[in-house]
Amino acid sequence: MDDDSAEIELLEQNLNKTHQISQRMTSILTNFDTRLVKLEKSILPLYNSTQKLKQRAHNIDRALLKIDEVASSQDGIAVEEGLVLRGPQLGQLDAYIDILERLNAAIAFKSSDADSRDMARLIETGAKKLSQLYTKLVAEGSSGSPPVSGLAFMLTEFPPSLMSSLTPLVAFLRTLPLPSTHPSHPAASAILNTLKDAQRGYADMRGNWSRKALEMHSRRAVDRAETLDGVAAGKEFSVWIDSLLRVTETEYTLLTELAPLSSNTLIASTYDTLLTPLLTLFTDTLSSLTSLIKRSLHKYTFHALSAFSALSMSQSRWESVLAKRGREGNELRDGLNAIRGVCLRSFPELLADLKLAAIGKGSDLSVSLADITISTVQYLNRIPDVQDAVGSALSALGDGNWRMGDGKQVGKTAKSNSVEVKEKVLIQHFVYDVMNTLIGSLTTLSRTQRRPPFGSVFLLNNISHLVSHLVLRPTNPNTPSLLSKPTIDFLTSSWRTAKAGYFDANFSPLMQALADDTRDKTSGSGWKAAAKEKFTRFYDLLEEVGERHRMAKVLDEDPEERSAVGEEVVKLVVPSLQRFMQKQKEREFSKNPQKYIKLSPEEVESRIRNFYN
Repeated sequence: MDDDSAEIELLEQNLNKTHQISQRMTSILTNFDTRLVKLEKSILPLYNSTQKLKQRAHNIDRALLKIDEVASSQDGIAVEEGLVLRGPQLGQLDAYIDILERLNAAIAFKSSDADSRDMARLIETGAKKLSQLYTKLVAEGSSGSPPVSGLAFMLTEFPPSLMSSLTPLVAFLRTLPLPSTHPSHPAASAILNTLKDAQRGYADMRGNWSRKALEMHSRRAVDRAETLDGVAAGKEFSVWIDSLLRVTETEYTLLTELAPLSSNTLIASTYDTLLTPLLTLFTDTLSSLTSLIKRSLHKYTFHALSAFSALSMSQSRWESVLAKRGREGNELRDGLNAIRGVCLRSFPELLADLKLAAIGKGSDLSVSLADITISTVQYLNRIPDVQDAVGSALSALGDGNWRMGDGKQVGKTAKSNSVEVKEKVLIQHFVYDVMNTLIGSLTTLSRTQRRPPFGSVFLLNNISHLVSHLVLRPTNPNTPSLLSKPTIDFLTSSWRTAKAGYFDANFSPLMQALADDTRDKTSGSGWKAAAKEKFTRFYDLLEEVGERHRMAKVLDEDPEERSAVGEEVVKLVVPSLQRFMQKQKEREFSKNPQKYIKLSPEEVESRIRNFYN
């Protein structure tokens, strides 16, 4: 037991020593850990600083390497100067561009001002040489005579071979240093001036080329206007305006592709320069056409209306083109206003001409169509072809204002429920006034003839022509839509009145010759002498009417209506003759009636029908 107790006590003593040693070891480790933390905190800033220094050292090495490369390239500056001064050679544009790019890069790293000035001088010279090449290529594409394809205008594209050469050249010119992009570059200002000159030259060459391409067709449109129908001339002018606009639109697209300076302001300024010859051509062409129209407005009225229509239809496209040039002014609007003024004059002048025609001196034997009848029918049948222009002009003039000088008060365009009268209604009002004035003048002319029967035939022929060519068989199928109901009623009434006047002037004497008078009721031989005298007078008058109709053809251009009129005359004369003849035969006015009855009713009818064959 004592031995066991001794061993236990020895173990406890060893355990205590071990515990004390562990305590000391734990304290030492804790102290060591604290020192390591302090060491880490001390070393970390140094580590971070060292990393930054390494990065800077790397960047410095790279910069030095680049500087060494640029410095090594200076050995070949003398050679490159010779190449720059010689200019770009055929097929070597890329090599020339590489030289200028190297010179530009060298300026960025050279500290010597003298070296920078020398290289800037070379870059400026290179920019001028490239600009000269640019101008030469543009000139090649804008020289010679524009191709002609018959009478039609042919829009010619810029030569593709030249375009392929210009595209890379323009792409490089747009990268050259300018004050706006490289303010510190020594050659920036000089390069900008060089490119401005080149771009201005481009605008001059392309503008004059485009004018030359359109000028021949412009002269043709004006020259042919003197001989062509107004509507046809207007269509040719409209085609020319369309060609002009197509050229301006194509040139703008080409300008945006080939302009060395592509800022919006400079593009607009260059486009304005390019358009100047074209706008001058347009103004000159329109001025020539307007002068032709004013020379004889009555003759060239539809030239004015057609030109007005062509300009009106092109107005939106024109404004789109002009908006791209960056300044005020609209030559088409100015021309449109000038043509509109001429159109507005034409309507009252037409009515004035129709009134003035009534003063003309009639001819005893003239029953043909009056010039004013033919011209008015042609005028009205052409209106549908330019109806938009006529309606617009009449709307601007105002409802009824075309009746200037007739003493009637007219005001602005009539309105209904605060809505302006439609243009078509205005045209109908105008057509009514034209018909009213024309028929009034024709009636006056028919009365100026010293022999009323001829005047009645004249009026009948002219009014028949109006009805036939405006209502029944118009040359333009759209003409009847311009005739309002009052106009048609007026024409119909005038036709009936003219026909009644024709019957009265030519056949009333025949009917009067067969009429009863007081001598028919007397006894003795007085009534017999009167009957004989009536037969004699009737046949004399019939012969006179026949002679008149041989000289004055009735409704010569309308066989159907002429036959109808002849039928009415037969129904008017022959029954009366038959009754008169039967009555006198029954009363035995003569022992030899055949002496006085020269023609039977059937023969009279046949003769009357021959008047209208």
